[in-house]
Amino acid sequence: MADADKIKRRNSELQGPKQLHEQVWKDCYDLSMPARGHGLLSEIITANDAQQRKAIIYDSTAPDSVRVGVATVMGGMVPSNSQWFYLDIGSETDAEQVWLDEAAKFIWENIHAGNFDAEAFDAMIDVWIAGWHVLYCDEPEEGGFYFETWPVGECRVASSRAGGLVDTVYRERAMTVSQVVTEYGLDKVSEKVRSLWEAKKYDEQIRVLHAIEPRELYAGDAKLAKNMKFSSCHMEVDSKTVLRDSGYHEFPCMVPRWSRLPNSPYATGPMSDALPDVRTLNEVTKWTLMGAETTLAPPMIAEDDGVLNPSNIKMGPRKIIVANSVDSIKPLITGAKVEFGMMTRDSLQAGIRKILMADQLPPVEGQSKTAYEWSVRVAMLRQMLGPMFGRFQAEFLQPLVERCFGIAWRANMRSGFKLIGRPPETLLDRNFTVRYLSPLARAQREEEIASLDRFEIGLGATVQATGRADLLDLYDWQEGTRMKSRMLGVPQKLIRDDKQLAKIQDDKAQAAQQAAQQASAMQGQAEMQSAMAQRVATAA
Repeated sequence: MADADKIKRRNSELQGPKQLHEQVWKDCYDLSMPARGHGLLSEIITANDAQQRKAIIYDSTAPDSVRVGVATVMGGMVPSNSQWFYLDIGSETDAEQVWLDEAAKFIWENIHAGNFDAEAFDAMIDVWIAGWHVLYCDEPEEGGFYFETWPVGECRVASSRAGGLVDTVYRERAMTVSQVVTEYGLDKVSEKVRSLWEAKKYDEQIRVLHAIEPRELYAGDAKLAKNMKFSSCHMEVDSKTVLRDSGYHEFPCMVPRWSRLPNSPYATGPMSDALPDVRTLNEVTKWTLMGAETTLAPPMIAEDDGVLNPSNIKMGPRKIIVANSVDSIKPLITGAKVEFGMMTRDSLQAGIRKILMADQLPPVEGQSKTAYEWSVRVAMLRQMLGPMFGRFQAEFLQPLVERCFGIAWRANMRSGFKLIGRPPETLLDRNFTVRYLSPLARAQREEEIASLDRFEIGLGATVQATGRADLLDLYDWQEGTRMKSRMLGVPQKLIRDDKQLAKIQDDKAQAAQQAAQQASAMQGQAEMQSAMAQRVATAA
């Protein structure tokens, strides 16, 4: 049974390190997407509160750039229209590779068949703004994968190893009495909740804590929740009533971090880098609007000449103003240069879009680019994202695939190996690695592909210049072609294996031999006919 006192105590201890950074995250959310900052500094943000916070945002470049930047990276990292990973164990046989390919395809299809695309997009928005997110993955009762983005304001995270991956998540949230009873059952809740339920106070708020952390002792093939690698405890915070005590075989949360803070499991995102420009842009836009107002509707200067009383004048269209002279009232020219504000505004907007990685699209009035120029620009962008992609591979994609593989494997066993088939015996007890095929991953390997191409072209030129055809034997052309096909993300089922290739080569050799024999026979027959014709001619 879970120790409720210990869990509640650690929840309080984890809150301290998080509070050191919450103000920065809150500022980033307030100037981009205020509603997503719910829970930071213990604030409950409603839709009305979020709308009021947006009143300080005079320019929407930041929130729009966040969405565009996230969409760009998501499309290059986990595209839903093409398989972006496959499984590898190293030196696998053809039968092993076939099963691994089928398993990877099954997992990829079910990831995107669920709600991954919507939830992952929201989660990546948190990375852009706060620098980290918590994406929960589990198996629903009907099968498949279920994903849920947990607000960063409700979560506290930790790592059991210094500088390691996050493997501890505590989430404290408010649930209604109706939700608690529906989720956990009336017999599991505290006496207070049961009384509220019986009194039909279904919408009263109850604080519920979900704690996920690694166990010190666990069984590798555990079937009971108490023996699994990660413990999971749901409890009411006030009464310390344990609502559910279970576990997970794999860590169910993906917690990637953009720029990790020193000696902390938390991070900051690109929005924190753009925050000074965003604040300046808001002020510049505010003053530019004020200057535009004085230009469009300038203040008036009026002379109190006994006829014109400035305190009673009502300015506006179709108004008649009685004055002693037309010079008694006139516009006050302030000399405001609105165009300077617009120039500064454009420069700040460009800087914000660049920091938030939303500057791929050209300005509307800009010159159109060719398809080749766009391909080069996108390739360079993806290469520059290499360091970020490396961290996301380790902290987001690898845990995601491992978690989904574990769920799929157990579901496959329960179905009698009907989902993805029974694997070869040689695959059992062997560790697999994840190889990435996404456009972003392929961009990181373009230099290696270019090196292979340059070597092959150079080798061919050397052979042509020296006449030494034996140099071609130096390079394994077949394996080099296979390697490039994997780097380019070509589906491996389209690449023939060694047995198929050997059979095709044997068939070609046999066909060539038969053609040679047939040609030789036809030539012999022609020679015999020619000899007979000569003998007949001689006899005549």
